Amino acid sequence: MGDGERRFGEFVVVRRHGYVAELALDRPKAMNAVSTDMARSVAEACAALGDDRDVRVVVVTSTHERAFCVGADLKERNSFSDADLVRQRPVARAAYTGVLELPMPTIAAVHGFALGGGFELALSCDLIVADRTAVVGLPEVSVGVIPGGGGTQLLPRRVGAARAAELIFTARRLEAGEARELGVVDQVVEEGRDRAEALALAARIAANSPVGLRAAKRALRLGHGLDLRAGLEVEDAAWRSVAFSGDRAEGVAAFNEKRKPEWPGE
Repeated sequence: MGDGERRFGEFVVVRRHGYVAELALDRPKAMNAVSTDMARSVAEACAALGDDRDVRVVVVTSTHERAFCVGADLKERNSFSDADLVRQRPVARAAYTGVLELPMPTIAAVHGFALGGGFELALSCDLIVADRTAVVGLPEVSVGVIPGGGGTQLLPRRVGAARAAELIFTARRLEAGEARELGVVDQVVEEGRDRAEALALAARIAANSPVGLRAAKRALRLGHGLDLRAGLEVEDAAWRSVAFSGDRAEGVAAFNEKRKPEWPGE
């Protein structure tokens, strides 16, 4: 555990706040548009975070004051041959799946524009905290493609099939209030407070057992879409993985001794 900063390539910074890691998108000149280099850096940062047993929660933030991320870098895309586009695809996918497959709880802190791939990075997190300036949407069909960073799969899991279809087919943008109403984001906070509130929420989550948090996330993710009986088997397997852990022994002892637990994290 500790504090400190580590840069991945030119456009991604990971900052540590105790047990919470902040993955900051840092390409301010392009409103965090995801270029090939930036996608590679996001994937590398996520690989490092996934391997770090001291990280209990990850918060994805932006250093740009008016945008979380405006999606794929269409300027770079414009210069691509078909072969370039095919070559870039696995690199781009690795960035989105890198965030999606982080084993610990993840929170996106969104302000300003979170569009296309930018919104998909947020959707890849477990929770989304947005400030009042947030504008989110998946405009891909308006430029001749489809959401390709998980949007067609993640949005319906949040809001249902018909609502997701309407948002994807119209390519329309949602402001913070409507996004919250529809369940597209989870919390709306005062302007400029998204990062602070997401970090505060992360700190509350990080007070809990790291073994428990990872197992609960696994059960939530693997059980989604299964019938109830199969889902309960997933839950039982996750329960068995924590039942004999050091964290469980410490949690029970701390409860009985009326003190804060000191999680061994194993």
